[in-house]
Amino acid sequence: MRAPTGIQYELTRETPSGPARAVVTEVAAGLRAYSVNGIDLVETFDESVQPPMAAGVVLVPWPNRIRDGKWTQNGITRQLALTEPAKQNASHGLLRFAPYREVSRSTDTVTLAATVFPQSGYPFHLETEVTYALTSSGLEVTHRVRNVGAEPAPVAVGAHPFLKIGDVPTGDLIVRVDAATHLDVDDRLNPIGETPVHGTRFDLRAGALVGDLDLDDGFGGVGVGAEHTLTAPDGRSLTLWGDESMRYVQVFTPRIFPVTQGAGEPVRGLAIAIEPMTAPADAFNSGAGLHWVEPGEQWIVRWGIRHDGLELR
Repeated sequence: MRAPTGIQYELTRETPSGPARAVVTEVAAGLRAYSVNGIDLVETFDESVQPPMAAGVVLVPWPNRIRDGKWTQNGITRQLALTEPAKQNASHGLLRFAPYREVSRSTDTVTLAATVFPQSGYPFHLETEVTYALTSSGLEVTHRVRNVGAEPAPVAVGAHPFLKIGDVPTGDLIVRVDAATHLDVDDRLNPIGETPVHGTRFDLRAGALVGDLDLDDGFGGVGVGAEHTLTAPDGRSLTLWGDESMRYVQVFTPRIFPVTQGAGEPVRGLAIAIEPMTAPADAFNSGAGLHWVEPGEQWIVRWGIRHDGLELR
């Protein structure tokens, strides 16, 4: 029986920290597994199920939410499908359930492609690619978006990795988020303002215990070269980095994620997603971080995960 996420692309590489392995899925070009030296660095899930809580998927041509699925361009109001019906939002772009096609593949790298065809609420034509590459110190991800239509197209890019250091309870990790502002939201998680994090519970620049957090929050003020980290009590760490386009980040700490524990069945527990984004929620309306790709233009965005100390066991 074919997996609900389609073909499973397994990548492997020997690194100074031990063998690295990643699994990328055909559907949503999702990161289903990533480990180094036998330690899981993302929340994984069985290939027989859909990605829980959008784990690992690519978010194009927008991440997060668009209020009411509506946005206006040149006086024309466009209506997207409401894919988050409980909150009446259009969520996580147009490729979350789309199959990608293989462009190229090697032992430690895969490039997958998918087309965004003109459709209701988004009358633009994009060719997209995403490349996953294992390196000696981590995983690098490159997104390419080409406008093959006749009009400039609004685009934002995001990803949805749930990070972990697999032999440490996630609640015992320290998370640091290098962001200067918090995106204040309404009860539908749509932005209503942006405020400095200084002096608030959202200031994670000095670090906070993941077990103490209850977040589904966006952050701005992410500077060029900013890095977000998870650190174990013994000093081992993961760093999520982004290029100059990744100026926003979402942090999500659900307590009902189906966490895999060893070889046993998943149980519901605490997980943390640190989601790099080029734009915040509702960017089609606010314009914040929104990139207009001209006809024939290609936009390239990069992010990745770097590990440190994993050879120490």
